[in-house]
Amino acid sequence: MKTFTAGLVGLSLSLGALAAGPALAQDAHAEHAAALSAEDTPIADIAASAEGKAALDKNLPGLTDHEAYEQFKGMSLKQVQPMSQGAITDEQLKALQADLDQLNK
Repeated sequence: MKTFTAGLVGLSLSLGALAAGPALAQDAHAEHAAALSAEDTPIADIAASAEGKAALDKNLPGLTDHEAYEQFKGMSLKQVQPMSQGAITDEQLKALQADLDQLNK
């Protein structure tokens, strides 16, 4: 498994082009307040609860401690994935979603 420190090196540079991300994340938050989703929910919203943060830490260790976390926390994991240089895999997102589904019940 790649580490987020190495895998998200280019993320900080890529985030400049996504300045609208936080505004879009607010809209997504309003629409998905009830159900947490690896695809749609902003990362910060998942990490806001102890259970959500535990699911993130389990499936994507180091994500919430990443030096660029403040820059990408308003984005969903599906938005961050292409910029992660392979550090966030489809398998990790599926495993995270399974854990989030348990929380959503």
